[in-house]
Amino acid sequence: MTHSTASARSRTSQPLPTTTWFPGPDEPNAAPIPGAVLPAWAIDKIRTDFVGRPGHRPAPLLKIAIRDTALGMDTRIPTTPFTTPADNKEATDRPSILLAELHPDTLPAPTDDLPTGGIEMPGALEDGWPGFFHRAHRLLPDEGILLLATRQRRQAGRLTDPLGTLIAGARTAGFRYLQHIVVVYGHPVGDRLVPTLPADACRGVAHCDLIALSAIRHA
Repeated sequence: MTHSTASARSRTSQPLPTTTWFPGPDEPNAAPIPGAVLPAWAIDKIRTDFVGRPGHRPAPLLKIAIRDTALGMDTRIPTTPFTTPADNKEATDRPSILLAELHPDTLPAPTDDLPTGGIEMPGALEDGWPGFFHRAHRLLPDEGILLLATRQRRQAGRLTDPLGTLIAGARTAGFRYLQHIVVVYGHPVGDRLVPTLPADACRGVAHCDLIALSAIRHA
């Protein structure tokens, strides 16, 4: 992935293509730690390769883990900042990159409807996915990046794909879709993939999906 954030923002007329990320051949931990969605090597890649900075310095990033969407969800969200000593306080207080790891059990079911029109949400106390996206939009600065990391889940024996519903909800809140990145849990060996599956992944799921969105403001 060689696109910088700046180049991604300049190409708003056409979404960037789907990209696949593999761990390095010497990476011992291809899968995430228990309870996480993204492996550590993918977070490092976001901070360095996805976001271009002078000197290839890692960008500050705030990771949150969403495990439920009931009322008051914000008070139960664990947060993990990824910063360096060179980052200033403003960058850490109001991050320009927000990474939300979505546990599969919190994802909207295929029959759940998120609003897709221009309806204003009533405020910061709203629960559920629409409220989360609007609060994330208020938190991020102009052109800030929201990254959604999630996995498919198996329901009634079939894998479900929540990405379309989530992207529709994010667009309603004022985000622009940028890119879909497939993060593989495993190493390619010859013409096949040797998976390294997390213990909590559904059978047959050897990757997670990373959706990049940009916060936009309308005049």
